[in-house]
Amino acid sequence: MIEATALTKRYGPKTAVEDLSFAVKPGVVTGFLGPNGAGKSTTMRMLLGLDTPTSGRAVVNGKSYADHAAPLHEVGAMLEARAIHTGRTAFNHLLALAATTGIPRSRVDEVIELVGLADVAKKRAGGFSLGMGQRLGIASALLGDPATVILDEPVNGLDPEGILWIRNLLKSLAAEGRTVFVSSHLMSEMALTAEHLIIVGRGRLIADTSVEEFTRQASTNTVRVRTPDAERLREQLVGPDVTITSEEAGVLTVSGLSSEQIGRTAAEHQVVLFELATQQASLEEAFMELTRDAVEYQAIPAATRSNVTEGTAA
Repeated sequence: MIEATALTKRYGPKTAVEDLSFAVKPGVVTGFLGPNGAGKSTTMRMLLGLDTPTSGRAVVNGKSYADHAAPLHEVGAMLEARAIHTGRTAFNHLLALAATTGIPRSRVDEVIELVGLADVAKKRAGGFSLGMGQRLGIASALLGDPATVILDEPVNGLDPEGILWIRNLLKSLAAEGRTVFVSSHLMSEMALTAEHLIIVGRGRLIADTSVEEFTRQASTNTVRVRTPDAERLREQLVGPDVTITSEEAGVLTVSGLSSEQIGRTAAEHQVVLFELATQQASLEEAFMELTRDAVEYQAIPAATRSNVTEGTAA
């Protein structure tokens, strides 16, 4: 289990993380999300003892990282996959890590097989592709068979097969009862992988919730209805606080009524339905809405940019 309590980190006048508290529980994949500059990397570094908090406390499995007698057996982490000696082979890189912490050579062979690097284990890491480097970083994190795994952007550079592999790996680690904490900018992948979310913006906590609840709260109360008798159904659904729009033939978008109410009305009037679906926001849409005011740098929309350019020219 990971626990952050009132974590604050300042670099001179800049506050990177401010009064941040959360807990990451074992048994589920927890996604760590936030815009660039939100303080995610700084928080992860404090969890791993790489940065000292200005105030507050970070513990993993009840202790600070430095207090664990064998940290690699407790916490496996990948913050920068390419932080390896480029002249070493993948095998020798992992063997050197193992030798410093009493991990047997057999475990090196195991993690090489696990991450799919068996065919290139004797090649120098400096010649690895980005995806291969990610796999080696993940192998390093899993080397000590840790109870807690912390990964920063683990799918970066992976092809579709690799993304599916890491998704299944993270889920299997959580299913074994491990604590899995994953930072990512790839919202579509987090929606498929994570069950819980910790979301930060400008160094502060802005959400600590399940993926399901997060997207539910961001969803509008609208229902998509597809029917060959759209106009007759529209007439039956019209009422106070009900809004019905249609942007394509045979399709109604209804707000103010539930899918159950619409389905019941259609049945009562013998209207055939081809589709009846409550519209739910995607994780990306929910994230963009929640963090709108926490983005460090915002680009000018194209239309606005054109107007500014025209005004300047005039």
